[in-house]
Amino acid sequence: MRKFVLAALILLSGGFIAFWAFTAPRAAVGHDAALEQGGDAARGRLVFFAGGCASCHMTPKQDDPLRLGGGLELKSPFGSFYAPNISSHPADGIGRWRAADLANAMLAGVSPNGAHYYPAFPFTSYAGMRLEDVRDLMAFLRDTPPVEGRARDHDLPFPFNLRRALGLWKAMFAPAPAPLREDPARSPEWNRGRYLVETLGHCAECHSPRNALGGLVAAHRFAGGPELEGQGWTPNITPHGLKGWTKGDIAYALDAGLTPEGDSLGASMAPVVRNMAQLPKEDRAAIAEYLLSLPMREGPPRPRK
Repeated sequence: MRKFVLAALILLSGGFIAFWAFTAPRAAVGHDAALEQGGDAARGRLVFFAGGCASCHMTPKQDDPLRLGGGLELKSPFGSFYAPNISSHPADGIGRWRAADLANAMLAGVSPNGAHYYPAFPFTSYAGMRLEDVRDLMAFLRDTPPVEGRARDHDLPFPFNLRRALGLWKAMFAPAPAPLREDPARSPEWNRGRYLVETLGHCAECHSPRNALGGLVAAHRFAGGPELEGQGWTPNITPHGLKGWTKGDIAYALDAGLTPEGDSLGASMAPVVRNMAQLPKEDRAAIAEYLLSLPMREGPPRPRK
């Protein structure tokens, strides 16, 4: 009996150690001093708006997109997440972060203290970012005004409050950090649009349905689905859903927030339009070029009312 108990304890201990090792956060980059050199804040501003940073991290109930005190509640089937302060405040924001800290957060979902970030932060898309874009974004964020105050802790029930278990989620659904490679057979405009849609703009994060564990459903990627907050349905942005739209229609909608029929892009798309309007018109045209090249996909069936 003692041998059986001892063997069981060994197996349990071994399983626990394996789980602890397997789920450990893994950084994308080391603290290379070269990453701190040469950041371009002007280019970083474009990365900031293309990445939609203000949409989540802007202090709620005010209009300044550069007041990045966080605190916005992001509801989901798993509980409520609260976007953190990413202003230049040295204690409450990211004023003491190094560029490598930002790179590890955005590319690998790993915090400076070595903890997992939840995928409410779209690091699964940012994983394809180029390091020079992260460096430029860091230069821009350092120029934003410091904002006092920290967001409240996430409100998540068990077992979703176990950050360590996110290592398993990442193994199933998060790509390995690596810059998105350009396709030499495609035009520079198409490649730029692909980078903006797939990586910086993280469009699939909202315009794709998710499975029971919160992973994107590849078969319906970009084909729309239920909003995480359960309040509506995100549209299909493949050519199936954009039937009849021209490249100019898409570019204009991202600038003015109006469909070809004259309807407004409201709800969750309103802040996206505000961000996209800050980009050069060539970027909005590139996004349109890429979206119209996507395979036609039907979205998941909507529940009956």
